[in-house]
Amino acid sequence: MTEHTGTHTGTGDPARSMALLWRTAEPAAPRGRGAAAGLSVDRVVETAVMLADAEGLAALSMRRVATELGVGAMTLYTWVPGKAELVDLMVDAVLGEVVDALGGLTDAADASTVAPAGWRDRLEAVARANWAVLERHTWLLQVATMGRPPLGPNVMAKYEVELRAVDGTGLDEVTMDAVVTLVNGFVSGAARGVLDRAQAERLTGISEDQWWEATAPYVDQVFDADTYPTVARVGPVAGEANQAAYDPYRAFEFGLARLLDGVAVLVDATR
Repeated sequence: MTEHTGTHTGTGDPARSMALLWRTAEPAAPRGRGAAAGLSVDRVVETAVMLADAEGLAALSMRRVATELGVGAMTLYTWVPGKAELVDLMVDAVLGEVVDALGGLTDAADASTVAPAGWRDRLEAVARANWAVLERHTWLLQVATMGRPPLGPNVMAKYEVELRAVDGTGLDEVTMDAVVTLVNGFVSGAARGVLDRAQAERLTGISEDQWWEATAPYVDQVFDADTYPTVARVGPVAGEANQAAYDPYRAFEFGLARLLDGVAVLVDATR
């Protein structure tokens, strides 16, 4: 049983992954006492998510999850065949939080009940729900899901709710899908700034402010305002506004507003 890197979804056995995602084939819990008697696929996934949340995806392994559950690795393999399938299950599980944040699935005939009335408010709610999930589960940013997404119930429900945000706007089906893909891609890119900052602080042991304070004297020695006049004018003003060289939260707010402005042009063109 060889473990995959776990950085891509859809790298395990498709049949086994789908059976586990939809819980159509789940081992019966063993009788008797002990940790193994209380196992279930849900408990395995919950433990794996908690581990990845606390220590990152690099800490995730079948053996480590088994240790956290108090069982042997071979016992865990009777529930989930490998790390690749486990990552599929983890991704589907946490993406269900997006659906929960948007009010869950409702009558498909009434898209306005999924999020606030008006496509712009609904699409903004979709973006913010995705942002919140990525902040809680930063390891998601280390998993490539676009090419082969885990087609579980939560992934399906998330796509359904996101599409409803722009349903009824006059956009055709291909454009509706493209808008949802655009929003998710933007949110992932913006959220990566939060992850990068946290990783830099963890690896170096110093904060963002401390790093800039230590670096600034050396920049002053080499920076020539005559050579870089626009940088000399804009940089200090932007840095003061952001209180940093880059503020991922400010970038998210600015980018989201501009993205919605762009979608508005598409929607208006259909009228």
